[in-house]
Amino acid sequence: MNKLTKVLGIEKPIIQAPMHTLTNYHLVSAVSKAGGLGVLGVNAGYVVPDTTSGASQHSDCGTKENGSIIGGNRAVNMMKEQIKGVRSITNKPFGIQLAGTHEDPKDDPDAYAMFKLMVEEKVPVAIFGGFGQTVSKNWVDLLHDNGIKVINRSNTPTAEDTEQAVKNGVDVIGATGFDEGGTVPTKVIGTFDIVPLVVDHAHGVPVVAAGGISDVRTVKAAFALGAQGVYIGSAFLASEEAPLAENIKQMLVDNDADKMLLYRAVPAFYRSLPGELPNKLAKMNEEGKTGKEIFAAANNYQGMINGMVKGDLSTGYASFGMGISFIHEIKPAAQIVEELNQGVPEN
Repeated sequence: MNKLTKVLGIEKPIIQAPMHTLTNYHLVSAVSKAGGLGVLGVNAGYVVPDTTSGASQHSDCGTKENGSIIGGNRAVNMMKEQIKGVRSITNKPFGIQLAGTHEDPKDDPDAYAMFKLMVEEKVPVAIFGGFGQTVSKNWVDLLHDNGIKVINRSNTPTAEDTEQAVKNGVDVIGATGFDEGGTVPTKVIGTFDIVPLVVDHAHGVPVVAAGGISDVRTVKAAFALGAQGVYIGSAFLASEEAPLAENIKQMLVDNDADKMLLYRAVPAFYRSLPGELPNKLAKMNEEGKTGKEIFAAANNYQGMINGMVKGDLSTGYASFGMGISFIHEIKPAAQIVEELNQGVPEN
């Protein structure tokens, strides 16, 4: 036990990243049941629409203009199904990702609707990450007033942002390095440089290290630098429960970090395993195209769904962190939790 596990009410300081469409109740419940913290992403439970039978599936509800969030009542209903699924398997703590970006929670209607669902369903942890910088004090106060703990993971961690998170009263702070998958930070600072920087400005608030952490060695390194927990994405995508397309899951375990392609995109860079579209994007980058042009050619955020959920690298991309070099097989999520926890110091 350490400060992080006590605050979150979990047994092991292993947090599963809320990877949008790449989470569901199977993965989240497995992580939480094993003693970590499973987290449902904003689009948790997304299923590729059945276009052959004409069946209407709950997740076939489109996305907003940026392709990142399914909103409205259908999103709430979708999340309610996922919460029910988690609770049918375990009664241990889990979390939900909230896409709040405004000072006033009511200016974030989709996130506010999810917050009300969290209160109704008594979900104990909210993660703000992937949609901006520090969560507002208004959001933190609202969640705390309803018994919900707050994890803040800024897109691009800085000393100033960390200090603000502390002032706003968050319970846990994420320190994300350029080694991560998905939307990488705009500052090119590696995980094992950003972690001690954030720790030094967190004033005792527990810090979780994110980006490139996927085995015992990297967990040990994160704790040696002052982290009290780790925030894991790519390693859990290689789990049996993860809703990652099977062909992409196999590519994940077959490839190393040196095979990843890095190219400009919105807001700064993206990386992907090789494929028809990713190769084209890398070439556009070499030709000096702008991040906006390249991201449009990547089909924006829909490209991630095309590549990682549908398994189509002709219209999408497959983004992972630099820790893929240490991921060699597909395993049950519970086994991944146990193995990662071996890198956590006893004291």
